[in-house]
Amino acid sequence: MAGVHLIALVAAVVTIAALVEMLRRRQIRQKYAITWVLVGVAVAVVAVDPGLFNGLAHALGVINPPDLLAVMAALFLLLVTVHLSWEIGRLEDRSRLLAEEVALLRADLEERDARDRTGRRSTDGSGYADGVVAVASGEGRPTVA
Repeated sequence: MAGVHLIALVAAVVTIAALVEMLRRRQIRQKYAITWVLVGVAVAVVAVDPGLFNGLAHALGVINPPDLLAVMAALFLLLVTVHLSWEIGRLEDRSRLLAEEVALLRADLEERDARDRTGRRSTDGSGYADGVVAVASGEGRPTVA
């Protein structure tokens, strides 16, 4: 086994061990850890038997196997970036919705506090002063009580 293959094997084993420890401590989510463990296993397999990767490269018509490795790595990182961008967008939407719900709940709480101080009661029996905005349970969309 050549020096570079030994280094790749050690790096793959250390990476997998670190991921297992991060999973144990709940510092990384399973859906991301699985991807990186698969990458670590693939690196370990190629490090142990580089002929597999060379055979794949030649089967795909690539003359220089490191070129295939560079292209595969770039495509993998592109996919990771696109996925993380999608996750960020989803989380931004969720954060905005939660901030809106907190603002509505805070306004409702302030209205109730003001009503309790003045002794004002609702006329429709809803527990809200007339016309107060509240968050409907289950949907998270504002409604007028």
